[in-house]
Amino acid sequence: MTTPPAPDKDKEFIDLITTHQGIIHKVCSVYCSNESDREDLFQDILLQVWKSFPSFKGDSKVSTWLYRVALNTAISLYRQQSRKGGRQALSANELQLADKPHDTEFEERLKFLYSAIDELNKVEKAIVMLYLEDYDYKQISEIVGITETNVGVKLHRIKDKLRKMAKTQQA
Repeated sequence: MTTPPAPDKDKEFIDLITTHQGIIHKVCSVYCSNESDREDLFQDILLQVWKSFPSFKGDSKVSTWLYRVALNTAISLYRQQSRKGGRQALSANELQLADKPHDTEFEERLKFLYSAIDELNKVEKAIVMLYLEDYDYKQISEIVGITETNVGVKLHRIKDKLRKMAKTQQA
């Protein structure tokens, strides 16, 4: 078991979390369908980041390392819930957009996208989330732990899968 950071590292850790908490929130949103689960996952990820912080050597960007810890934690939880049958589909209320001008067509397309992404497996979700965040293949490969070539192949297959889902919905 890794020990937590030394007291002089506490401020550095807090600054890291404050600066990059959006990454953790994004991972929680992709892997959890309700607020309570997102909060629990957020806490689990923070704990894992805290435990892993002393071993971070700076070989990669902080955001890359943080995504890797967050995704590994989320995927582990996802696996546990899948075995227990605790996974739920996102409801329409959970996919509502923030207060912006009402664009019904855009909202429907976005709901479909989130619904389709929810149908992907855990690795595909991670890859598409990072891709939508404008990470390049190299960065995605470092975070997910697969080769750049494999990222390209998987993204191509994910896009095909999402297109087929869209055609099925339109039919």
